Amino acid sequence: MGKRILVILGHPAEESLCGAVAKTYVKGAQAAGHEVRLLSLGKLQFDPILHDGYNTIQPLEPDLVAAQDSIVWAEHLVFVYPIWWGSIPAILKGFFDRILLPGFAFKFQKGALMADGLLASRTAHLIATMDTPPWYYRLVYRMPGHNQMKRTILEFCGIKPVATTSFGPVKNSSSATREKWLARTYQLALKSR
Repeated sequence: MGKRILVILGHPAEESLCGAVAKTYVKGAQAAGHEVRLLSLGKLQFDPILHDGYNTIQPLEPDLVAAQDSIVWAEHLVFVYPIWWGSIPAILKGFFDRILLPGFAFKFQKGALMADGLLASRTAHLIATMDTPPWYYRLVYRMPGHNQMKRTILEFCGIKPVATTSFGPVKNSSSATREKWLARTYQLALKSR
């Protein structure tokens, strides 16, 4: 039986390697019988700055309300994004700042040290591109962007397990190598949990 899958493109440009990866994942997941939605952050109209922190909740723009609805609808979330300066792009961070709000994504109980994740019963897969060789990113840098996404964002909100796939180095990669990455993405989508 198919799942409801939301693919979130965290690269600001659809015409990018990340855009191709996201579209390939959508095709593979649809071929496997899943119901799939694609959310391209670069097309959304929203202010990515949380101007007053959580002291005042900014009204959500219509695109963010629709994005929250898609997250609630989804059983499996797939995030496709580049690693820039060791972490996620500003547009993806701004999206999280604005959308993963108290009462929607998490809730603190009185006297509790940690919040309750309100998006439990969902799983996720991170697919990241990078110019750094993935082995170097893992062993030397200790994967700051992956840890941020997995531990301090998604698992904090109750989303788990979170799988991770890294493609790189992108810089100077051949078209044959990129085709292999897209083929692997398609296979990952066919086997979506």
